[in-house]
Amino acid sequence: MKAIFISYNQAYYSEIVEAIEQAGVRGYTQWPGIRGRGSVDGEPHEGSHAWPTHNDAVITFVPDEKVEPILELMKAKDEEAPALGLRCFVWTIDKAY
Repeated sequence: MKAIFISYNQAYYSEIVEAIEQAGVRGYTQWPGIRGRGSVDGEPHEGSHAWPTHNDAVITFVPDEKVEPILELMKAKDEEAPALGLRCFVWTIDKAY
């Protein structure tokens, strides 16, 4: 089992959830309104007057075979809309109940 953490511009929430569902995954948890800045060339998303946007994040726990389909969908989304600021991180989950 793997955990996939997905961070993205808040405006793209529906598209991210639709992509997760398209990969055959139902469950996820969302964090709205998170703040931060990308490590490469991203602008700050601070919810302030100077940097008014926020990011959101989603985490989903999936069987190993679902990881690549989800990452491929997310990579395609990121390539078609670079302003999305989409990033995905995958962790191995040793135990769950």
